[in-house]
Amino acid sequence: MRELPSTSSLQEFQRKLYTKAKAEPEFRFYSLYDKTYRLDVLAEAYRKVKANGGTSGVDGETFEQIEARGLSGYLAELQLEMKERRYQPQPVRRVYIPKANGKLRPLGIQRFVTASCKPHF
Repeated sequence: MRELPSTSSLQEFQRKLYTKAKAEPEFRFYSLYDKTYRLDVLAEAYRKVKANGGTSGVDGETFEQIEARGLSGYLAELQLEMKERRYQPQPVRRVYIPKANGKLRPLGIQRFVTASCKPHF
């Protein structure tokens, strides 16, 4: 199994984007979508969600199921779906939670998959 990229390469990439944006405020990044499906970006997102105690997505697939099948393969398939623009995230329900200062905080709640729905992959 191929080893996933380190977070240091992602941090370096983020720093380059930040530096470019600060150095040239008028510069417009017209295409950042292709940066979202870089393998290091997907791997870091997966790591952060898992470390944060995230649960299964709308497809009901758990971290254990993904890792049993192989994380590298899972991320490679997700990357390909995104690159080919076949990936369609499931909608979330938006609710607003009252804050102590009287304002409202938006919260996205995933919709649960019924037994008749098939996993995304």
